[in-house]
Amino acid sequence: MKVIIWAVNALLIISIMGLFYMAFEKGVTIPILKLSGVERLSPPDHIKEEDIHVYSDRVVIDIQNPEWATFTISNSMDPIIDVGANSIQIVPQNESIVGLGDIASYESIYAEGTIIHRIVHIGEDRLGTYYYLKGDNNILKDPGKVRFDQIKRITVGIIY
Repeated sequence: MKVIIWAVNALLIISIMGLFYMAFEKGVTIPILKLSGVERLSPPDHIKEEDIHVYSDRVVIDIQNPEWATFTISNSMDPIIDVGANSIQIVPQNESIVGLGDIASYESIYAEGTIIHRIVHIGEDRLGTYYYLKGDNNILKDPGKVRFDQIKRITVGIIY
């Protein structure tokens, strides 16, 4: 009886492995095999590789008008940004610099101070371009539409 159970289990394992192999060969994704999480928004590249110079004693990044920012404890952007992290930011000169996935510092009528959240949607309405933002660690997006003139800076680098 144990031999029969062992043989059935072995046959089942071989069959499943065969199905996975055939799916792999055909480029079919099998959700149970996906080892990483869902695809998430990432910022577009704001710094070209040729603008980054790494030396034995320093790193030089060619950025026009960089600004430095530090973060307060809010946990809304965990795990990417938390208290103690620092960032390099740029002031966007026009809407074309602001992209989906960017981490933007903006002002809102719904909160005091500067909010630093990710752009999760870009749309157009009768007033022009608007953005929805959301903290990576928040369940809901921020209230209200954010306009370009509310966006003060775009994060181009985070330093831990």
